[in-house]
Amino acid sequence: MFKLFTKHPHSVGESYFKHLRTAFKYSLILISLSAITFIHGLFPFLFETTTSSKIKQINKEMGKSRWSR
Repeated sequence: MFKLFTKHPHSVGESYFKHLRTAFKYSLILISLSAITFIHGLFPFLFETTTSSKIKQINKEMGKSRWSR
């Protein structure tokens, strides 16, 4: 049963708690980006590149952490 919780984190080179912390971090970032994107929809002159720039950065970070192991 415990293996269900550790198989994926170990496959990406993380412990369960490191993976949990990282997933929570990205979750909070994405929640905030959702709010920023909503505001941008109402006021197109605000946050013109914020969401796309941050998503590109996250993609680089996640790719780097997975392939550097």
